[in-house]
Amino acid sequence: MTTTTAVATESVLTIEGLNVGYGGVPAVRDFNASVRAGEILALLGPNGAGKTTTLLATVGALPLMSGAVTVLGAPLDKRVERNARRGLTLVPDNRGVFHKLTVSDNLRLAKRKGGAELSDVFEYFPKLKTLKGRRCGNLSGGEQQMLALAKALLAKPKVLLIDELSLGLSPIAVKDLLPRLRTIADEQQMAVVLVEQHIDLALAIADSAIVLHHGRVALAGSAQDLRGQREKVEAAYFGLAGDEAQRSSTGLGDEAQRSSTGEAGAAATVVE
Repeated sequence: MTTTTAVATESVLTIEGLNVGYGGVPAVRDFNASVRAGEILALLGPNGAGKTTTLLATVGALPLMSGAVTVLGAPLDKRVERNARRGLTLVPDNRGVFHKLTVSDNLRLAKRKGGAELSDVFEYFPKLKTLKGRRCGNLSGGEQQMLALAKALLAKPKVLLIDELSLGLSPIAVKDLLPRLRTIADEQQMAVVLVEQHIDLALAIADSAIVLHHGRVALAGSAQDLRGQREKVEAAYFGLAGDEAQRSSTGLGDEAQRSSTGEAGAAATVVE
């Protein structure tokens, strides 16, 4: 598979002042982030923090209450399918695979004109090649997640959003998949937003990270910096400090948040 070595200088996706919710009630407030090609943003937080809502808004599946999402220099379209054609792909937390079909059939249905070849995705997930004739419902959780990622890669996305990659997977499977995601981002110069609950594993492969709590950014910064601030990350994750206290202790006001998250972001279109 061709490796891209050029270093991106502009954001592939930018989210500014995002406010989004349900029934007029905000679930995510004042969210800012951006991601460049080849970078991974880890979006961390407990259940109900607003992570999935952020992803859905970023792909156009939820209308924005206010704020803006820019993809490849253009505003997000209101139609998910158009955003997909522009290079946004979402791997949902249910993986979006067809359990009654074989691995081969799942991949065939995901293939599109101008997309990647099966041989390309098999380079990243060689085990799938040996499982082509097996029904998806008979795969392990890790194998199903490999298939979900392979389907997404067939679209040759510019930005890949992954919702809870580790959900339901064994620790061994998670430790196997996350480094592959780092390799994919590097080699394909793909911007990745990874929603994850495993703090250490996510920070190990990410460039930047944002911790959400109750729909607000509790902490943001480079993954390298946050790896050395585990107590601060946990405090933000579990909401052990108030918003203002957290912002003061981390030095992350609105402008600082935008700066510290300027190397990371979000994107999507559902792979099914």
